[in-house]
Formats: sequence, C-alpha cells, structure tokens
Amino acid sequence: MQGPARIELSRKALKSNLRFLRKEIGPSPRISLVVKGNAYGHGIESFVPLAQECGADHFSVFSSEEAGRVTKASARPCDLMVMGYVDPEALDWMLATGISFYVFELDRLRAALCSARRTGRPARVHLQLETGMNRLGLDADQLRAAVELIGRNREHLSVEGVCTHFAGAESVSNYLRIRNQISVFEERCRWLDEAGVDYGMRHTACSAAALAYPETIMDMVRFGIVAYGFWPTRETRIRYLLEKERGGRPHKDPLRRVMTLKSSIMSIKNVVPGDFVGYGISYQAAGERRIASIPVGYSLGLARSLSNLGHVLVHGCRAPIAGLVNMSMALVDVTHLKDVNIGDEVVIIGRQGRSSISVSSFSDMTGRLNYEVLVRLPERIPRAVVE
Repeated sequence: MQGPARIELSRKALKSNLRFLRKEIGPSPRISLVVKGNAYGHGIESFVPLAQECGADHFSVFSSEEAGRVTKASARPCDLMVMGYVDPEALDWMLATGISFYVFELDRLRAALCSARRTGRPARVHLQLETGMNRLGLDADQLRAAVELIGRNREHLSVEGVCTHFAGAESVSNYLRIRNQISVFEERCRWLDEAGVDYGMRHTACSAAALAYPETIMDMVRFGIVAYGFWPTRETRIRYLLEKERGGRPHKDPLRRVMTLKSSIMSIKNVVPGDFVGYGISYQAAGERRIASIPVGYSLGLARSLSNLGHVLVHGCRAPIAGLVNMSMALVDVTHLKDVNIGDEVVIIGRQGRSSISVSSFSDMTGRLNYEVLVRLPERIPRAVVE
C-alpha cells in the first residue's frame, strides 16, 4: 500500500558523494558517516545498509537510542560512536556491543567505569575537549582528572579518541573563534602527549570544517550533511567553489543529492477569474487557472510558511504553490503546463527532468536551516533505494 508521499535514496548519488569526500581528505583519515536525526531525514533503517553497501564502516549518532536503531539496521558489523546522550540503562548494552561514546563529564566516565567492572567489558571512550564552544566538553582541570582516573583503570577504560566540535565552521564570521578552538585543541593534545596518554584518533572536523579548514581533518572526519549531497550553508558552498576556481578548477558543484521526495496529483480543478483558492483569501485567481491538489502538507514536512511562495516540479517544470499549505494537502498552479493529469508525479525535493528543487529552496524562504527541513520529514514516509 503506497502512501501520499515517498522518499527515494539514490545509490549512485551517495557513491559519488563519498568518492568526492575521500578525494578531499586524502586516503588516510577515516570517514564516519553521521546518521543522527534519522540520518538527516533520509531514514536510518534505509540509509545505513545503503551506506554500508557503498563502503561505509563507521557511523556516528547522537544518542544510545539511535545507536540501537543503527545496530538493528546494519547489514554487517560496523564501528558505532555516540556523540551525545546515553541512557544510563543502555550503558551495559553499549559496552557489551562495543559501541564507543563521548565523555564530556567526569560523572559519565565514572559511570562507564562502573559498567565496565560490572560487565567485564572495557568502555571505549572518546575524550571530548572543551575548546571554546562552551556546550559540551572537558575543560583543562576535568581533563587532568579524567586522565588520572583512566590511568588507574586501564583495563576498564579504553581511550579510542580525543575530539572537539567547532562553533560554526560554516560561517566566516566565526573565523577567529574557530582558529582559537584549533589552537586550544592542539595545546591540549600536546599536554596529553607529554603526559604519555595514548589517546588514539584525533577527530575534530565536521562537514563544514573539513571543507573550510583542511588542517582539522586529522585522523577521522565526521561527515554529516555533505554526505547526503547538501551544503551546510550557501556560504560554505560559495567559499568552496570560489577556492577551487582560484586553483584553476572549473566552477561545478561536486555534491549530488541522495534524496528525492515525491508525491502525485490527486485532483485538478479549473478556476475562473476572481475566485479564491483553498482556505481563506490569500490566493485569488487573476485569470483562468488550472489548480492541482497534492496529498502533502505540513504534516509531511511541507512547511505552511511556503504558502504562496514555494514550488514543486511537475512534468519537469516548476509549479507554484497556490494558497495556504494545509495539514495534509497543498494546491499548485499547473495552468502553464500541458496534459497534466491525475496521478502525474510531483517532485517536492529533488530532480525531475532538467529541473531541480533543493532543500535550500525551502530553507531560504522559511528561514530554516537545511538540517531543520530534512530532519522534520516524518519517519512514516516510506524510503526506498533506487539506482
């Protein structure tokens, strides 16, 4: 039974993005694909096995709950890292499963130690350092205390990596702040070296940092939104392409969107001049209009703020949204298109023919980030892998 909307995930696009990212960072650093937020709206259960098929073997999530979903969805064993929330009741399971996790509080390290003693399995931890974001991370004093605790319990606490997160690498306005964070991280790593701590991998780069600050690539990169074919911000895209142009490379966007969000036309009305369309009086036909109904509204991720602003693709052409976006439906003006019929495909995000609509087409109009539009796509929309 097919629902009113569907999401297709392109295997070819994901392979292309992963090749591009590997070329950017070189052969040595490990790639961790970030699949938090239901794989940025792409669906953990569909995206993870697809990514493994394309060569991915390391995934990062925000929570232990997401880790459980990735574990169930995986087609084969993989390395899994939790960057945020850990349910205390899930700690024993995580140790037994070999899932690593960030330590940004001493209490979490102590809890990991207790779990390791209880289960007889070492806790695989990544020491997250506070470098200036002032969100999560061990400051200098906490880091010293953590190192002392780890030194006394090496059989129970295995340090897999040392990491940090940058406070807005996607915007040049944060340049000085990011540079200071890089300096603080390097200083703390030197202290760890002098203290004789074997801290495993150094990883600091997210998508934006890896592309804008190559020195942050280090031993592993946590690629999120770019792996799915979207730029963190328009500014990131422009900065990257301009830098490549200066290096003599052609101006071409290297990313390919993995996702296509589709629906179908379910009704068509002929509207006479002067009539209003849909709820209220926000859209009045200036002439004869042919209005198509699609069964996608804000309950399926098409924001109400796109009323009279957004577009969809029909027959490879843009068709403007007419009137207010409802909970379960939107109306689009197809007057300019020939031979439009009930059942015809509608593309809400993605490509149709030579035309495309990106997530930024929505985010620019609604004031939302790419990320926000993507993660708000409901899990109940079916996802399917296509070539």
